[in-house]
Amino acid sequence: MTPVRRSGPDLTEAIMRTTLELGQELGYAKLSIEAIAARAGVGKHTVYRRWSSKGALLLDSLLSRGGSALDYPDTGDLRADLRRQIQEAVGLLAKGPLSPLFKALVGEAQHDPGIAAALNERFIAPQAAKTVARLEAARDRGQLAPDFDLDLAMAILSGPLYFRLLITQEPLTSDYVDRVLDALFAGMGPRP
Repeated sequence: MTPVRRSGPDLTEAIMRTTLELGQELGYAKLSIEAIAARAGVGKHTVYRRWSSKGALLLDSLLSRGGSALDYPDTGDLRADLRRQIQEAVGLLAKGPLSPLFKALVGEAQHDPGIAAALNERFIAPQAAKTVARLEAARDRGQLAPDFDLDLAMAILSGPLYFRLLITQEPLTSDYVDRVLDALFAGMGPRP
C-alpha cells in the first residue's frame, strides 16, 4: 500500500493538529520538533521549513484552534458584554484543554523575543484593540466618562486576569471576574 502524500494546507493542518495533541500528552517542556515530525509522518525539515521554532509552531497551532476569535458582543450593556468576553477568554486560557499550552507559550515569550512579538501582534494586540473599540462605542453612547483612559481600562481589565493565570495560579472564577469589573466600573462610569 502506497502512503498518501499530503502537501500544502493539509500537511500544515496535520502538523499543527499533531503539535496540540502531543503537547497535551507530553507538556510543552517535553515537546520537540522531532517528536511532532515523527507523529505527523513528516521529516523534521518539513516542519522547520514552515516554522522556525517549537514556540512559533505552537503559536500557529493554538491560534488555528480559535485562539484569536474572542469577539465582543455589543448588546448595549457594556458590563454584560465585557463579562461575556472575559468569561470566553478565561474558558480558553485558563479552563480549556489547551490552557497549559497557552500558559507555556506566554512563558516561552519571556525568553524568545520573536515569539513575544508574534504573540503580541497576532493575539494580544488584536484582543486589546477589540476591547478598546468596545469601550469607545460605550463612551460614544455616554456610558463612560468622556475623559477616561481606555488603554488604561484595557490594562486594568487584563492585568488581574493574567496575574492570576500566570503568577498566583489561583482560579479565575466568575466571582473574581465580577470583582474586577466592579473595580473598573467604579472608576470609569460617567460622572454627575
